[in-house]
Amino acid sequence: MLHQLRLDHANMARMLHVLKLKQKTLEKGERPNFQLMREVVDHILSYMDGFAAPLEREFVECLQQKAPDHVGTVKDMLNEYRELKPRLAKLSTDIDMVLMDSIVPMDRFADDLKHYLEAHRAYLRREREVLFPLVEEHFSEEDLALLRQALPVGAEQELERLQQAYPELYAELRGAKIPSL
Repeated sequence: MLHQLRLDHANMARMLHVLKLKQKTLEKGERPNFQLMREVVDHILSYMDGFAAPLEREFVECLQQKAPDHVGTVKDMLNEYRELKPRLAKLSTDIDMVLMDSIVPMDRFADDLKHYLEAHRAYLRREREVLFPLVEEHFSEEDLALLRQALPVGAEQELERLQQAYPELYAELRGAKIPSL
């Protein structure tokens, strides 16, 4: 399970890297591949709803029993993570408008994307520096099995689904290195 969490973390970092490359293209005044951006945003939103949310409850319950003094910090982090979703949803709406040839101020869009990426990357850094060490220190194999059970059926096949549903994104991810956060 810890391996799966680290893999998810690395894949999210890759997706954010792909978005960062598109954001840099925007800053240069060029038009990025908005369809690819749509695929990345759709996947992240889906991950937030389908994978992160079910794990939160189980994680906090287990942490409450194992290391209650860390629960406040983790709840703050989870709130920080939840605050990313409306920002990403706004970007999603803007991408839809661009794909429908509506007028969207690209400087504002690029700035919104940049701030979202900074916030999400900061969260990933805290995840790596705070959450993973807590799991390693306090969670037993049985605790990790409970977390695994909290995942929706087929969660471990998500990357395979991604490859089939979003071939262009998958190709970008295969070529993207895991950026240091």
